[in-house]
Amino acid sequence: MFNWMRNKRMFVLMIVFVLFVAVMGFSIGDRKKLTWPENFLLDATGMVQQWFYKPAGYIAGLFEDLTNLRSIYKENEELRKMAAAYARDKSKFNENQQTLARLQDQLGFKQRQKELNNYRYLIAQVISVSNDPYNKTIRINLGSRDGIKPNMVVVTTDGLIGMINRVSPFSSSVMPLTELNDKSPDTKQYAATALGKELDSFGMIDNYDEQSGMLTMTRISEKDPMAKGDTIITSGRGNVFPQGIVIGKVVSKEVGDFGLTYTAEIEPAADFTHLKEVFVVEVPNQEEEEDIMKEEEQAK
Repeated sequence: MFNWMRNKRMFVLMIVFVLFVAVMGFSIGDRKKLTWPENFLLDATGMVQQWFYKPAGYIAGLFEDLTNLRSIYKENEELRKMAAAYARDKSKFNENQQTLARLQDQLGFKQRQKELNNYRYLIAQVISVSNDPYNKTIRINLGSRDGIKPNMVVVTTDGLIGMINRVSPFSSSVMPLTELNDKSPDTKQYAATALGKELDSFGMIDNYDEQSGMLTMTRISEKDPMAKGDTIITSGRGNVFPQGIVIGKVVSKEVGDFGLTYTAEIEPAADFTHLKEVFVVEVPNQEEEEDIMKEEEQAK
């Protein structure tokens, strides 16, 4: 009985082995079509792989996007720094270019004035501008130790600014044209004439109208050839103030209050806002001429 059972197991094993070899041979053979179990198995495996592959791909893509975002953020930070540095450098370059152009213009102005007369032009920096409505003065960084004296005129490359009224060793105050007031005893008038008509034209700049922004020129003779559009300059009479400094242009001319002389409105040539550099004009023998004038006034 035992031998028969053992022989039966051996027989079953042999049949299974033969079937296994047959299946293996059939599977690895050169076939163009798969059996339906094989197709089912491949489809089932593909679906399972698809379920796992898509989420895995999304997660991998998410981490890749985060890495890219971090890189882009760093690049943007660098670009922002470069843009800020570029804007700063560009602003500084433009400022330097403007300063250079302004200084070149002032140098050319100084050279032209030197060729016209024997005046000395001292360049000064504006250090402050008073906003006091009753004392609108301009402070410059030149004083008595630099040869600055009261009544010296101050100009820019555009035209007349005003006159030195107070001097300390290291700085001076300038009374601008915009503070001229014919009703004030402290106002000093400027003798003026029309450019190109110096021998026939004369008047006095003695007032400034804050509302219209115009200077007033009075004592103009009825025969004076001055006309609208003429350039008004300092006449230099008495050799106290320099000659030929531009004051402005004639806007209008009309008969004065008493009908004996004419009055003209003069638009200032100089810009009194944003002043940075000015020139103090030194006239040769100015102090001697002032002393002579004072003696003549005292004699009268």
